[in-house]
Amino acid sequence: MASNPEAYKPYGKQPTKGQWTTGLYDCWDDPSHCCFTCCCPCITFGQIAEIVDEGTISKNAACCIYIFTHEGMKWLYGATYRSKLRRLFSLPQEPYSDSFVHCCCCICSLTQEYKELKNRGIDPSIGWEGNVEKWKREGVDPPIVPTMSR
Repeated sequence: MASNPEAYKPYGKQPTKGQWTTGLYDCWDDPSHCCFTCCCPCITFGQIAEIVDEGTISKNAACCIYIFTHEGMKWLYGATYRSKLRRLFSLPQEPYSDSFVHCCCCICSLTQEYKELKNRGIDPSIGWEGNVEKWKREGVDPPIVPTMSR
């Protein structure tokens, strides 16, 4: 995970730091993606996870893990990635805790997380490498992966 959330801002005018660009219940602002997430939450989750983990897990692997996670525990896996996303952009844990949101309203949560990435210039549907290539073509520096130090 990148230590510099500013590096994730590849486009002109950016959202206010520390604020969500979309509400939890704004999932119907994009009805096609909301319906897609209702039918295939594992795919939306996989796309988000690949971006948040900067490609260290593929969307296919994350999707499979989500599918094969016990139904009563998917919220825990989803909440982990929501927390990572919030840390990347210094977002508040609102309106409820990450665990509560994913447990009670995972479709709204996944849709909000997906839209948050899109609103910040990252397209989860093309994956991490696709975004890196896009940023290179556009002359934008991709996020820098921190190195391990002792």
